[in-house]
Order: sequence, then structure tokens, then C-alpha cells
Amino acid sequence: MRTATGAVLGPTEWLRIDQQRIDMFADVTGDHQWIHVDPERARDSPFGCTVAHGYLTLSLCNYFLPQLLAVEGVRLGVNYGANRVRFPAPVPVDSQIRGRGEILACDDIPGGVQATILITAETADGGKPACVVETLNRWLT
Repeated sequence: MRTATGAVLGPTEWLRIDQQRIDMFADVTGDHQWIHVDPERARDSPFGCTVAHGYLTLSLCNYFLPQLLAVEGVRLGVNYGANRVRFPAPVPVDSQIRGRGEILACDDIPGGVQATILITAETADGGKPACVVETLNRWLT
């Protein structure tokens, strides 16, 4: 990890964000705002369809991370937090998204290392990214 600072990672495979995934996320979080779960009403929205929750997109950045990076010789990896999160563009239903990464920093911590990794979730339309997050990840030895 220490020697990988500055490395660009990815991209991952594409992942389709269908209405079922959006609805399941709404059920788990209790966020049933119509823009996410009511396709008929959402047709009259600025997006013309339902869109994924921003936090659904953010959570998928953790799905992308092990596809971008494998850390060997550790006993445990944990999410420690995030420094900054932005949602520059929506993720319309049935969009394809994928992740890219960049290792920004790697610091020693008691019992292991902490890496700051910039993860960008991008949509297949090639416009603005759907999510950009500086994740803090710890690997314990």
C-alpha cells in the first residue's frame, strides 16, 4: 500500500441500477421519496424517470473498492469513514455505473495502515460523475 500512493485503479465492470435495487434500498433506509420509488410521478420530474438515492450510489463505492484493490497479508480491512462526498450527477433508473479509484495517501496507524482512496462512480453516459468520495480505509495486520 505504501508504495502504491498515486496509483490509478480501475475501472470496474459496469453495474446496472434497476428499479428493484432502488426500491430495496428505499425499504432498508426508509427513504421512500417519490423521485426514487414512484416511476409514474417521476416521469414528470426534471429527470424524466426515477433516480437512485445518492446514498445508494455512495454505498456502491464500497462494492467497487475490492474490485479496484486487493490488499494481501492483512487480517482485516475496515471502513474508517470519508473525508468528502459529492453527488455531481443523478443515476437514472436502468443506468450503468462503474468505479474508478486513486490512492491519495497511505499512513501508518497502530496495528496497520490507513489509506485515503478517491473513488469515482461514473455513469455510462460519460457525463459528470454520479459520486466522488475520499474514503478512509484501514487494513490491520
